[in-house]
Amino acid sequence: MLSIVVLQAASAPNTLVNLLPLVFMFAVIYFFFIRPQVKKQKEQNQFISEIKKGDEVVTVSGIIGQINKMDDVEVTLQVDPKTFIRFTKGSISRELTEAYRKGEKPEIKE
Repeated sequence: MLSIVVLQAASAPNTLVNLLPLVFMFAVIYFFFIRPQVKKQKEQNQFISEIKKGDEVVTVSGIIGQINKMDDVEVTLQVDPKTFIRFTKGSISRELTEAYRKGEKPEIKE
């Protein structure tokens, strides 16, 4: 009976040591994957809230146009003097718009 108690007491620190790699893996995943993605999403939401009528933007599909009309959900882009296309606000890309404004060739990810 005494040997069982000693074995149980000895196994407790091993449990903590076994959980340490799991905690480390979660920390790595958080700092390298989750945190940057949350930061990128906050920047995209801020960009969407700051756009206004007359801004030239690029959509996720690569369509370049000038904002003609805005609602809470929709944006109407003027892509030609008589051509207007409606998009959701979420389809406007911050990365492609900033690259277009700087005159760089945007990198399209597949």
